[in-house]
Amino acid sequence: MGLGGFFDGIVLHQLLQWHQMLSSWYPLTSVEALKLNTFWDGVFHSATYLFVLGGLFVLWRSAQRRPLLWSGRMLIGSMLMGFGAFNLVEGTINHHILGIHHVNETVPFAQWIYWDLAFLAWGAAMLAGGWILMRSVHHQQRPLP
Repeated sequence: MGLGGFFDGIVLHQLLQWHQMLSSWYPLTSVEALKLNTFWDGVFHSATYLFVLGGLFVLWRSAQRRPLLWSGRMLIGSMLMGFGAFNLVEGTINHHILGIHHVNETVPFAQWIYWDLAFLAWGAAMLAGGWILMRSVHHQQRPLP
């Protein structure tokens, strides 16, 4: 989930500048609103950093156990599942329930819903794709001794 959060924060918030963490509630029309949004973007990035650390801890603990299925497909599949889960959870809560921001606030307001729904569909596709990859590993490999 942490990598999905980093992608969201770096690409959508910083590079494309489509939205900031609270930009629907506090539009970037003043320095104060920019400071508030920047602070909450920092809180968001801190949380994604903790998710990445948690994921690395789980990976490290898993590496200590035997038998273990090691493969690139397993790694990519689990990363896709985390990324997709992030999009589904964050998109549902922040875009639809709380409405604190929307995926692309640079387009006309009437189009925001389409970007938000596409974000959820993208998350569902990544979650499903990751699950399919992980299932294929279980059917094709035997654990290492």
